Amino acid sequence: MSVLIGVDFTSAPRAAKPITVAHGRLAGEEIHLDRLSALPDWPSFDALLNTPGPWLGAFDFPFGLPRDGLAALGWPHADWATQVRHVATLSKADFRAALDADRQRRPMGARYPHRHTDAAAGSHSPMKLVNPPVGLMFFEGAPRLLAAGCRLPGLHDGDPARIAVEAYPGLLARRITRASYKSDTRRKQSPERLAARQHIVAELIAGTALAGLRLALTPEQRASLVADARGDWLDAVLALAQAAWCARHGAPRFGMPAHADPLEGWIATA
Repeated sequence: MSVLIGVDFTSAPRAAKPITVAHGRLAGEEIHLDRLSALPDWPSFDALLNTPGPWLGAFDFPFGLPRDGLAALGWPHADWATQVRHVATLSKADFRAALDADRQRRPMGARYPHRHTDAAAGSHSPMKLVNPPVGLMFFEGAPRLLAAGCRLPGLHDGDPARIAVEAYPGLLARRITRASYKSDTRRKQSPERLAARQHIVAELIAGTALAGLRLALTPEQRASLVADARGDWLDAVLALAQAAWCARHGAPRFGMPAHADPLEGWIATA
């Protein structure tokens, strides 16, 4: 599977804050970035998911909810598709209300149940609705994967030519540096964050972040990734690198460990 897609997701795409996509391919140990694209609305994202394969895409949103959370909500969860089909029947307001009510029932300090993979990756609970709204990302993203008929290794059988794995660019970035590298707030777009982006890109090119997989960039691409203070393009490229790692591991699980929960999902490279 040499054709790769890395997706930095948002639950409310628009022209000012689109879903950003890194398109590339794996050639030996080199990840080639072919182009970047911006998806300003849901039709353009759905069109991406329905692009004929073969391709492997890494998408930066949670594919599942915590098993504990699903049980507490009383939602059907016999398997991944069952939970997602149920969520797809809910309005956004009803989904919000259910997660808000669950949070209020839980004690302070333990308001958000986590998936096993969240603990391993240091990621937010998919039941969180603010800062960041990861729950809404699940609400918008997972049903679209199911509707498009993509295959999710270890979770759902679909089109074997369109493989979707869960990405978390922050996991890979933190393996390189603990320094903050992006901000949507202009006053926080500092020289220190610029230096952190330079460092992340340099390490991706050197191949130290993912066991020898090297990112191949033109000088113009490198400058563009470093210059983007919001980090959206860099996050898409980090997701592309996670897609490459999964592609190198290959079918049928694309690197997903045997112990990964088939209901909750798994973050690539965690």
